[in-house]
Amino acid sequence: MFKALIEASVRFRWFVVLAVALVAALGLFELTKLPIDAVPDITNRQVQITTVAPALAPEQIERQVTYPLETAMAGIPGLQSTRSLSRNGFSQITVVFTDQTDIYFARQQVAERMRQASDGLPEGVEPSLSPITTGLGEVLMWTVDYVPFSPKTTVATGKPGWQADGAYLTPEGERLTTPQARATYLRTVQDWIIAPQMRTAPGLAGIDVNGGYVKEYAVRPDAAALTRYGLGMTDLVQALERANTQAGAGYVQRAGEALVVRTDALAATVEDLAQAPVVNRGGLVVRVADVAKVEIGQAPRLGGASHDGHEAVLGTALMLAGENSRTVAQAAAERLELVGASLPPSVVALPVLNRSDLVNSTISTVARNLIEGGALRHRRPLPAARKLPGRGDHGPDDSAVLPVRRYRHEPLRHQRKPDESRRARLRPDGRWRRGGDREHPADADAATGRTGADADPA
Repeated sequence: MFKALIEASVRFRWFVVLAVALVAALGLFELTKLPIDAVPDITNRQVQITTVAPALAPEQIERQVTYPLETAMAGIPGLQSTRSLSRNGFSQITVVFTDQTDIYFARQQVAERMRQASDGLPEGVEPSLSPITTGLGEVLMWTVDYVPFSPKTTVATGKPGWQADGAYLTPEGERLTTPQARATYLRTVQDWIIAPQMRTAPGLAGIDVNGGYVKEYAVRPDAAALTRYGLGMTDLVQALERANTQAGAGYVQRAGEALVVRTDALAATVEDLAQAPVVNRGGLVVRVADVAKVEIGQAPRLGGASHDGHEAVLGTALMLAGENSRTVAQAAAERLELVGASLPPSVVALPVLNRSDLVNSTISTVARNLIEGGALRHRRPLPAARKLPGRGDHGPDDSAVLPVRRYRHEPLRHQRKPDESRRARLRPDGRWRRGGDREHPADADAATGRTGADADPA
């Protein structure tokens, strides 16, 4: 059978060459899709539960949030261990499973137990699951910043972008004059323009955002005004909740048509919130603006980000666990480049870390080391040039060689090796003279019966 196979291969040699070429091309194509990474990911199967409660101290977080959620995870199939972290206003629980457990099955079980335990948590506290990623899932980082303003910057007065006085005008017409306001707008661009588009890149589990300030409507009550109108904080809170709701009211039939009725009380601007009614007393309507100051503010933050020494907004693309980091990073970088076309004027998103660069550099380094190592392994050894002192001329140029011989054979001076020939014996320095003269006279050799090179120099 083997002989017939060889004969068929020789007879149809072009077909064999074509098949080998196709297989080689397929192998090279699959090689580009191998999940090669610079650092191996040894993260075990784990699911993280994150809870944010800014009003709670670490002791309250541990007792009212972390402990109920952690004990609710007991008994899940495949559970290996749990660990938790409680800080001021923050709780994180890591549920570790065995390597044989399917990650999606583990997340489903954790979500069901978390939903059951949420009924006993403080009001307003809502735990959530972290993305399906690992500690090495950060494949792309970028910063959102303004184009630097300088006297040479092109200014279009009244149009979005930098203004002549150094302020920034948003496409919505809002004028940003302070660094805090400009940082808040960058965070808004990151949250509402960049992040939603980046989440559509293949292989990503989520987008993490740091830096800047989260925009919010801040209502600052006036205690004196509340007392003057006989109102309390509860009345103000209820008025704000009513001004931020939307509800349907069914429909009305008229002339054979159904007209949908709905209430639209959702506040869209600061002015809408300020004009929301608090109470009506005999035709006198007390509004929010009468008892409080309404303005655009910033939510309290727990951290920040900086780039080149100044504050910036940082975005991080988190890779889905088990994906190819090089291809995912390249796809995320291409998507970020496309997102740049939809940004407001004078706002840019620049990548600062790309995992594919690290992986490609590591692969090229390994390939170069293998090639150089193979070349050094199979190279022909170079002949070693060495001039040994002997019967030749001892000139001034031999001074650099003689000390090596002297120190090498100094411990062996006057030692003899009878099993070696006379020429191979080690002799002390100076036994050979220029022109082949011997140190001992010829009659001494004659007395011993040895002549020429066989004479014993003892």
